Amino acid sequence: MANTRTAPSGTPTNVTQKHAKGGIGESTLRPDGTLKVTGEFAYSSDMWHEDMLWGQTLRSPIAHAEIESIDISEALAMPGVYSVLTYADLPAEMKNYGLEIQDTPVLANGRVRHHGEPIALVAADHPETARRAAAKIKIDFKELPLVTDEASALAEDAILIHPGRDDHHSGHVPHQNIVHRQPIIRGDADAAAKKADVIVTGEYTFGMQDQAFLGPESGLAVPGEDGGVDLYVATQWLHSDLKQIAPVLGLPEEKVRMTLSGVGGAFGGREDISMQIHACLLALATNKPVKMVYNRFESFFGHVHRHPAKLWYEHGATKDGKITHMKCRIVLDGGAYASASPAVVGNASSLSVGPYVIDNVDIEAIALYTNNPPCGAMRGFGAVQACFAYEAQMDKLAAKLGMDPVEFRQLNAMEQGTIMPTGQVVDSPAPVAELLRRVKERPLPPERQWETAGEAADLRALPGGLSNTTHGEGVVRGVGYAVGIKNVGFSEGFDDYSTARVRLEVINGEPVAMVHTAMAEVGQGGVTVHAQIARTELGVTQVTIHPADTQVGSAGSTSASRQTYMTGGAVKNTCEAVREALLEMGRRKNGSYHPAWAHAELLLEGGKVVTDAGEVLADIADILEDEAIDLELEFRHRPTVAFDLVTGQGDGHVQYTFAAHRAVVEVDTELGLVKVVELATAQDVGKALNMLSVVGQIQGGTTQGLGVAVMEEIIVDPKTAKVRNPSFTDYLIPTILDTPTIPVDVLELADPNAPYGLRGLGEAPTLSSTPAVLAAIRQATGLELNKTPIRPEALTGTL
Repeated sequence: MANTRTAPSGTPTNVTQKHAKGGIGESTLRPDGTLKVTGEFAYSSDMWHEDMLWGQTLRSPIAHAEIESIDISEALAMPGVYSVLTYADLPAEMKNYGLEIQDTPVLANGRVRHHGEPIALVAADHPETARRAAAKIKIDFKELPLVTDEASALAEDAILIHPGRDDHHSGHVPHQNIVHRQPIIRGDADAAAKKADVIVTGEYTFGMQDQAFLGPESGLAVPGEDGGVDLYVATQWLHSDLKQIAPVLGLPEEKVRMTLSGVGGAFGGREDISMQIHACLLALATNKPVKMVYNRFESFFGHVHRHPAKLWYEHGATKDGKITHMKCRIVLDGGAYASASPAVVGNASSLSVGPYVIDNVDIEAIALYTNNPPCGAMRGFGAVQACFAYEAQMDKLAAKLGMDPVEFRQLNAMEQGTIMPTGQVVDSPAPVAELLRRVKERPLPPERQWETAGEAADLRALPGGLSNTTHGEGVVRGVGYAVGIKNVGFSEGFDDYSTARVRLEVINGEPVAMVHTAMAEVGQGGVTVHAQIARTELGVTQVTIHPADTQVGSAGSTSASRQTYMTGGAVKNTCEAVREALLEMGRRKNGSYHPAWAHAELLLEGGKVVTDAGEVLADIADILEDEAIDLELEFRHRPTVAFDLVTGQGDGHVQYTFAAHRAVVEVDTELGLVKVVELATAQDVGKALNMLSVVGQIQGGTTQGLGVAVMEEIIVDPKTAKVRNPSFTDYLIPTILDTPTIPVDVLELADPNAPYGLRGLGEAPTLSSTPAVLAAIRQATGLELNKTPIRPEALTGTL
């Protein structure tokens, strides 16, 4: 039977921009920008279908327990309730899902492994009815001992979070509560340590950070007449979702049709499945559209977080400032399920050395299974935790040697041609020393501005701000520096590719390009860049961006700073193929009229075919007439390989990107309050396709790094493994009052291996902003401060 689709209100539509120019290198405005700031943009939570039901998830109030019984009778008896589902109602043989390891149950099966794990689903005619019905489900639990840290996870008699696991990592880990382990050995760190004139060590703790996107998890599932389902959802990776959803629904992939809805931020937190499968199950069970929208409390349990980490480092150096060796051990808490932990381990280990030349290293990184909340992808992806630790070590080494911390870093900075600890050669620009020079030479903001402002003094310039707690007494300034290295794209042999479909046709007498990809626009500005690329390559002024869906090939995830490189590369390649097809069509139709068709280099500019000398040969519209050119092509970056499981050697990454920060803070040492006055940054972006978007990405990433430095942390009770602050009342994120001036210095040193020479840029500023702020606070207070975030009690000694 044919499937008829009635699009619900709020369904994404084509976004069209018309510009006289608007190609790459220009700061064209985002087509969705005005809609978002005026409140007219339709987010996934705005989706509506006239006969829809509302879905609700019942989650575990306990972190680790056996489920002895579930009674759904009272919930089913409530008026307005259409369906209640538990594990026993799942329709397919496959009942688990996961990005890499399928260890996450769709609904808990006899055992819950973390606080907030989904147990049952309800569909009702009103969201409040669904919520009340879920509350009537009775569950008998038998609590189990908790695994909450490395000691309890790796004890000889430790309870196994996943007994009998048989994933591809289980055979090489020394304990089955280790998700993945990656050592990296190069040179001889022990021998090099004997030659060091100074050695510094440090133990560092990085807190659990939430992505804190403002748009909660939400979506709408609509059952199809063919037995399939149409899912409109906010996600980061449509095709990855599809490959996890279809098997547990018992449907072929072609019967699960996915369309991207408006996304209110992501930062890694939408790379995993949240409500997608649940909404589809309820829609298929009731044969009605089902909408699910998490509230903020549930959102904290509905997605993964950044891995908290313990990091142990040792560095040595000669008295002239050259680093001799580095040893480190990184323990990441992956929580109850694997999510992206294996890849995070790979990043943390391979980037743990930082952007420095160190020939002798001994590195180990592991991720644990525990009963804590699951952790996975977040902006920076393993490199953030490492950068916090190794940059603190750089300051310790510089201080012990009596050297300027920036000059010490520059002395040891990597450059093009440097060999990474994995044996990979950095084969594109690595301007680490230059980035540090730029942030250091920037003029410092004036000190203690409130003292000369008189009655015009602004309390917001003081630590504590409008709370009116600080009036300048006890306030000390500090300045700190940091620099980081991040990989771009998916690594370690992953078949990373993106697909783009481009159609060129004449509409109302004008050539129009339509770009269709499955790229998730999560706020990064990809739709803007795709239109810029199409205008540049096809010489048209009007470009239409088709809504992202699974009717075109995969674009991969909007993560790993990869989308402009990968899907932008796919759009560029496909546009080039369309251009060649158009020129061939022109040669067939017009080649006999002008020899340039056969011999000249031909370009598309301003809707015309022109020679490289500027001579116009034909209008694009005249060549196409009533025909269209429609092509879909894939783009892949150069291949990578998996890191060796013993030595960690291998060309595991596609590209490296670098950013440096200088933080200026003022600290009230009596009250423990911090005001970040300025966070200056310099970053190499290879080629800025849209400078306005570039600066916005850098400032946004910098602000997230600021948050984890001084306020952001999910607090998990060590005795119960329960989340204690699942709200924006208690989980604090920087507001406009907390965000300092962020001057941005952009370098454009092209990577010859990348489209247009660009370099992925979204994550790098999140790395170095955190340790720069910590370094500035350390300078102001003289305290060691080896934990994020820094709270007032850590500064006042009142812990």
